[in-house]
Amino acid sequence: MVMGELSPETELLLLGGGPGGYPAAFRAADLGMDVTLVEISEKPGGVCLFRGCIPSKAYLHLAELIHDAAHAGAMGLKFGSPEIDLENVRNYKNRVVEKLADGLVSLGKSRGVQRIRGRAAFENSKTVRIFDSDVSHIKFRQAILSTGSHPTPFPGVPFKKGGRIMNSTGALALAEVPKSLLVIGGGYVGLELGSVYAALGSRVSVVELGDRLLPGIDADLVEPLKRRLEKLFASIMLNTKVKGLEESLDRVKVTFEGDVDPAEQEFDRVLVAIGRRANTANIGVENTSVEVDDRGFVKVNERQQTTGENIYAVGDVVGGMMLAHKASYEGKIAAEVIAGEPSAFDARAIPAVVYTDPQVAYCGLTEEEAHQQGKKIEVNRFSWKFSGRAATMDAGEGLTKMIIDPDTGRILGVGVTGRNAESLIAEGVLAVEMGALAQDIGLTIHPHPTLSETEMEAAEIFTGTATHILAKKRSR
Repeated sequence: MVMGELSPETELLLLGGGPGGYPAAFRAADLGMDVTLVEISEKPGGVCLFRGCIPSKAYLHLAELIHDAAHAGAMGLKFGSPEIDLENVRNYKNRVVEKLADGLVSLGKSRGVQRIRGRAAFENSKTVRIFDSDVSHIKFRQAILSTGSHPTPFPGVPFKKGGRIMNSTGALALAEVPKSLLVIGGGYVGLELGSVYAALGSRVSVVELGDRLLPGIDADLVEPLKRRLEKLFASIMLNTKVKGLEESLDRVKVTFEGDVDPAEQEFDRVLVAIGRRANTANIGVENTSVEVDDRGFVKVNERQQTTGENIYAVGDVVGGMMLAHKASYEGKIAAEVIAGEPSAFDARAIPAVVYTDPQVAYCGLTEEEAHQQGKKIEVNRFSWKFSGRAATMDAGEGLTKMIIDPDTGRILGVGVTGRNAESLIAEGVLAVEMGALAQDIGLTIHPHPTLSETEMEAAEIFTGTATHILAKKRSR
């Protein structure tokens, strides 16, 4: 590639190499396109790989091991208290990340994807300027915007590198295990990272402005996790507002508004987990015809096309469910549309997983959404206390539920709370996507004893054929 002030050209330019960008680049290359990917980091993977999904799951796996070792005592298997080597814990996480990143580099090379390290900003609808790179400009025919998102700071308190008020990136750096940690926000990021720190020995408190944890997820799915966290965390403060944060050299003073006594408390560290914002600033969208809504998200249609004729956008930057797998799905769609394929976003079910212990996963229509829409549904729940496999794991607190159209028997949504919910939800996603009936799942032979049987039995409640729970009798 020609360097300096000359402007190399590419058929397709990717701005951002995260879980939306690199799958788009790979798919486009597989379809025969000339592809260039511009990424700020040394290697592709984005926030998900380096500062999000993968690091947090590596730590959560260790937290799960700590919990299981302590819990095994009730089963007659006793371990000593864990000795936590924080440096090696970080090294373990880094090894996982680097291995995956190196794999992406290799895959990109084998596909012929040209990769440039730097920050790209549109000069117009045909050219970008590259900052902090040997390449200053690139001309493109088509572009895919996949710049992702960043954590929302507490109002008036910007994040400082190495500060005691942390975002998720700072928390995943795992500089120390503080004696006390306040998590602001009862969503999945706050609960996952709070669980990690609690397992490592921190006294964790969670404050949530709303009246429940994990707002937006059906309450019955959240309840088993809530009971677990009430034991794991020092306190869970609902209907409570944080009015102020004041950071000193070694503490953070927090002022609360709500039923909290005392109203002022001090913590060693504070994790702010109150959402994310799209990375649409300083990338030159104003120099194109790309439209951004009042929340900063890029407007796209079902083919991932922006209002700019030759510019597409995928992932967190377009809003909706900010999930890596959604970004990857959208990235492939954009690449296929650009290549002339008849592709469009047409997903009936996007799975979401909270990787706490127990895990919470769901897809499709939720019970609460159905009630809000006035939709007629039947909800069938199978408690894991009736599952043989759950009994062997002492995991009877789990729950599997199905949202079913009572007239047709079609499965509209599935929710799972418990161990391995991350994998179990895949069957639910497939069922919703293919328009499966409860009878289809109920008549599918599932291996015994497994947790997957709970999905079969939830379906069999509808058909009246459940074995391990008394189901409603249905007329022939």
